[in-house]
Amino acid sequence: MKKMNRRIFTAGSAAAAGFGISGEALARSRASELYRFNIGKPGPSANSKLNIAMIGASGIAGQAYGGSREDNVVALCDVDPNAFAWGAKKHPGCKTATQFSDFRVMLDKMSKEIDMVCVNTPDHTHFVATYWAMERGLHVFTQKPLVHDVWQARTLKRAKDKFKVRTNMGNQGHTFNGIRQLREWYEQGIFGQITEVHSFKDGPKWGGTYFKRPDSLPPNESGVPAGLNWDLWQGPTGPAPYHELYHPRTWRGFNRYGTGQFGDWFCHVADAPVWLLDLYNPVRVEAEMVAGGNEWMAVDGCRVRFDFERRGDKAPCSFHWWNGVGEEFRPGKPEDWSWPGSVGGGGTFYYGDKNNGFTDNRSNNPRLANKEAQIAFKAAGYPDEKYPRIKGGPIKELINCIKNGTEAGANFDYAAPMTEVMLLGVIAANHGGVLEWDAKKMKITNRPELNTYLRAPVRKGWECGDELWKA
Repeated sequence: MKKMNRRIFTAGSAAAAGFGISGEALARSRASELYRFNIGKPGPSANSKLNIAMIGASGIAGQAYGGSREDNVVALCDVDPNAFAWGAKKHPGCKTATQFSDFRVMLDKMSKEIDMVCVNTPDHTHFVATYWAMERGLHVFTQKPLVHDVWQARTLKRAKDKFKVRTNMGNQGHTFNGIRQLREWYEQGIFGQITEVHSFKDGPKWGGTYFKRPDSLPPNESGVPAGLNWDLWQGPTGPAPYHELYHPRTWRGFNRYGTGQFGDWFCHVADAPVWLLDLYNPVRVEAEMVAGGNEWMAVDGCRVRFDFERRGDKAPCSFHWWNGVGEEFRPGKPEDWSWPGSVGGGGTFYYGDKNNGFTDNRSNNPRLANKEAQIAFKAAGYPDEKYPRIKGGPIKELINCIKNGTEAGANFDYAAPMTEVMLLGVIAANHGGVLEWDAKKMKITNRPELNTYLRAPVRKGWECGDELWKA
């Protein structure tokens, strides 16, 4: 087995690690001292094993363990020590990996021994964990949704350009065959111009595995579980009293930490239409219907419309997002739909001037809306494969890209603008009405009071990224 070249670690960063500093007073070397030593360094060979660190060691981290089984897990970080034993059952490397509770300490102490970081935390800490890894020259896989506010999305896109690392977001469907086949169909002209799209997903289902409501608002304070470092769990958002529904799974329904069903599923269901049609930078976003929700909790259901102007040779398009429980939160099928049975709990309908189409809730299994038209299309012969098929999922995809010097499909040049669209929809759903969006200036022009939601406040000790916005 070939041993890969390890990165140069700056003296300033090594000194900070030596003091074992943690918490808000943690000393970190600046980005300019970290990334400049790594740009242009030769990457590992195809036969090398990457050294991987996990930030968030249980739950969705299982996906990361599965995708990295042929490589080394050398560091684990989690605010809940119970997660370490869980990880040891999923990946053999976890048994000998160095354990941390604070990923800032982990990155300062072990950056020179790490090649890639997997960020498996709740949404509100995605940005800081991802950015601090990138500025140290580490490749990063981050679970969806990529970030928690629009400014963070823009900043990670800039960070990718600045720090020259490989990146990928965890919307698994982007590695599936179906999304690639759909794009090949579209580029052959089977749909013509698509001018209307409807994506939908059932839920949230309150009281289920991932969404629960507290008995009162604001939530009553609960006792912090033994071992849980609640201050670190909050990261940039704290401090706030602990409530039992925040950890480990049901944080998604709280606006402070998650983005509701919209944020949980948009990156899956809407992946295909966004990629297919270049649905970035809407000029107008309207919450056409909203049920429930308040300053604390995500909405129960919504129907949000996004309007996109012409994009190159693509006609103006309206994209509609639906989520909720009940028929009022589900679009009707195209008039020419002729398939039997249900389409399931989520998917996307495409309306073209030649044919209509459908993909499922993972942007997979494409088909024309009319069964007879699909049969005839298949008989005539599908287009040749133009987009390479991916095996092993998004973590394995990124590992391969690091080794061969290519870009992953959902790298941050794609994932950041896509997530920005989703986040504008969340703002519209949470506040109702119409948003007029100036993408170039990154401003809501008709309701300036909502611009405060484009960037959440950050508590002292967790700031990062501002240096990329300086002239």
